[in-house]
Amino acid sequence: MTGSLFDSPLYSGLFPTGEVKRLFSDSAAIRAMLLVEGALAKVQGQAGVIPEISAAAIHRASLEVQIDPGALTQATAQNGVPVPALVAAFRSEMKAPEHAQYVHWGATSQDIMDTALMLRLRQVLVLLEQDIRTVLDALAGLAQEHAHTVMAARTWGQHATPTSFGAVAGSWGAPLADLLDGLPALRDSALIVSLSGAAGTASALGAGAAQQRADLAAALGLADPACSWHTDRAPVLAISGWITRVAVALGKMAEDVIAMVQSETGELVLDGAGASSTMPQKQNPVAASAMVSLHAQINAANALLHGAGTHRFQRDGAAWMTEWAALPQLVLGSASALRHAVALTGGMRPDIARMRANLDSGAGLIFAEALSFALAGAMPRPQAQATTKELCQKVMAEGSDLKTVAQAAFPDLDETVFDPERQLGTAPDDALAFAARVGALTQDA
Repeated sequence: MTGSLFDSPLYSGLFPTGEVKRLFSDSAAIRAMLLVEGALAKVQGQAGVIPEISAAAIHRASLEVQIDPGALTQATAQNGVPVPALVAAFRSEMKAPEHAQYVHWGATSQDIMDTALMLRLRQVLVLLEQDIRTVLDALAGLAQEHAHTVMAARTWGQHATPTSFGAVAGSWGAPLADLLDGLPALRDSALIVSLSGAAGTASALGAGAAQQRADLAAALGLADPACSWHTDRAPVLAISGWITRVAVALGKMAEDVIAMVQSETGELVLDGAGASSTMPQKQNPVAASAMVSLHAQINAANALLHGAGTHRFQRDGAAWMTEWAALPQLVLGSASALRHAVALTGGMRPDIARMRANLDSGAGLIFAEALSFALAGAMPRPQAQATTKELCQKVMAEGSDLKTVAQAAFPDLDETVFDPERQLGTAPDDALAFAARVGALTQDA
């Protein structure tokens, strides 16, 4: 087994991450940190904290200098963070010591790394949003088309009452739509700058520290937290929590899909299903299975991040390192699950005949709730429930069906009780409402 499924030439196709993967390379991390150093110098030059000519030189160099991650390996191992070696390499590459001396003025390693992380997470959210919208469009199409396509709803794995496939598709997408609704607020509150110095007091930045932080935030398009968050990982946890909720929504959909494509159920047909090496008749739900696996991994990584949120005192290396290990896996896992979801929802279609056959296969017991409420119109509700239970037991004992037994006992019974199209409740409206909601989200995008 490879060390990372996302980087493996063998397994990366099974766990694709799209464009998100490039944001968690060493080169991307270094580039983001250089951008922060350049922006910091620029705002400090404008504020007169460092010479403006030096600030311009540093900012220009931050966009041009290329630093090999491998050249920082030994120093990073010694220092526990890459920034000291990065700053030294940056200063050297500038070839202008009179200006390079002002690089990283008043900042600390965590300021640079946390701010650079936020720049990358901002791009992550953009990419994840794109895939979520694609998935929602596909689910909205299914909800619209199959708002009245009857199938058996299941509770505790058993037939419950009739529903529609459109309503099921809408239930898969509703949590994702909720997440999109909450995304602007997440961006505003969690994508923040860090600039508070060695112990969170910004003492080396001087009297204008707060303004420098605000200016840096504006320069980078991030929010100003108005405080140090070195040990308060709430912004990271807010983003990881949002991403984990994406994985939860996709995992739930995938669990349903796996159950619905089983040979005993056979209610969904998937394009591009996987093949068995020895059983040619099988069509394995590979994408859905990967999504369930990824949800488990992401959930574990999110728990690890929460556990790492208890930093000691004003800085904590161990807790911070734990975050470095867990967060990329969580982000890449969600990106991979969404890549699968895009393909899955785009190549999914219901077997309408099989859905109806499965609904009809249960001797009409799926209409037991409807029958009990119909009988409650002529007798007390507890009596109606007890009578319905007796009729169901008779059906199971005699091998009959509920409609025949019930109509024999109650000849005037309304036949719509046993018409699945008339027992869908709000399912069609729910499906159409979801489709309309996604349409509105598309217009707002």
